[in-house]
Amino acid sequence: MTDLIDPIFLTQESVRCQSVTPRDDGALETLGQPLSRMGFQIHRLRFEEDGYDTIDNIFARLGTTGRHLCYMGHTDVVPVGDENDWTHPPFSGTVKDGILYGRGVADMKAANCAFVAAVSRFLDENPDFSESISLLITGDEEGKSVNGTVKVLEWMRTQKQMPDVALVGEPSNTNEMGETIRVGRRGSLNGTLMVKGIQGHSAYPERSDNPIPPLIRLLTALIEEKLDDGTDDFPPSHIVISSIDVGNPAPNVIPAKAEALFNIRFNDHWTSRTLESRLRSILDQVTPNYTMTVWSNAESFVTSDHPWRDLVINSIERISGQKPKPDTGGGTSDARFIAGDCPVIEYGLLNATIHKVNEHASIKDIETLTATYTEILRSYFA
Repeated sequence: MTDLIDPIFLTQESVRCQSVTPRDDGALETLGQPLSRMGFQIHRLRFEEDGYDTIDNIFARLGTTGRHLCYMGHTDVVPVGDENDWTHPPFSGTVKDGILYGRGVADMKAANCAFVAAVSRFLDENPDFSESISLLITGDEEGKSVNGTVKVLEWMRTQKQMPDVALVGEPSNTNEMGETIRVGRRGSLNGTLMVKGIQGHSAYPERSDNPIPPLIRLLTALIEEKLDDGTDDFPPSHIVISSIDVGNPAPNVIPAKAEALFNIRFNDHWTSRTLESRLRSILDQVTPNYTMTVWSNAESFVTSDHPWRDLVINSIERISGQKPKPDTGGGTSDARFIAGDCPVIEYGLLNATIHKVNEHASIKDIETLTATYTEILRSYFA
């Protein structure tokens, strides 16, 4: 008989670990200890790479045969800002009036703890369970995402530990539980656009070459371009100009160069490579005298028309009483790193307070999420 784990108490323990990326402060071990007691084999994986923070991660697996379901989460959190702005200390795990407060409660320590508690309930119901459940927990989701999930997945592939399906506990709901699941995410492509000129005095523009007007024309061409009309699962791709800089504080000096930063959230009509090609074709029609550098660590992905998607939707509906809407919005998540290996779905708590002062989740919602994860385990291994 398995000892049942209280998801509220475990979440409080987790929140009290001040695990602001890349610090761990015992957050991984808070999850590792109850998993170890349930019979999971714990692999503590530390990765380091020159120029990036050294990151601790764990991969915990129960069983080695049969169907394999993997939960993916992170214990690292963003900084709290000014602690004086918080009603309750951000790392206290305070519960008041049915609400649990603390940095990382919603994103996503409570989800991690809810899954661990769900596993304890499932194993208590199924003492002869003989298939495979695993957890990939990283300390680098809010950071550079270099020495976290990516490296753990590389290790899992070499160790033949890859799952059949994956569930990510990112906060997916806006107003109430059972509202939304993430079945995919848009890709993200970043870029710099630069035009060089010749510096000079503004009184003698004929002796200079002002790079600002051609940069403006290039940016205008980008933002006026309709990249696509959206797809069955995604809204239209869009570009956002996030910075324009000439490094020039003087009003009477023509600058030597002008630079802009941009970001494009793109759907599955594109890959980062085909999108870059399209951007260059647009810009080349304006002028060849520019330099563009792009980078992307997030391709678009979607889990569509798959039994795993339907199973999660049906499990959520049985617990919450409403059928969740499949969605591909929001930013990027670690789900993108495993999407090429197996179907992946994201479902967690409400995202209304993530990264904000007084981040919190209701006790009721944490219990509902625990019951939902338990139902997903029951349904998948039925």
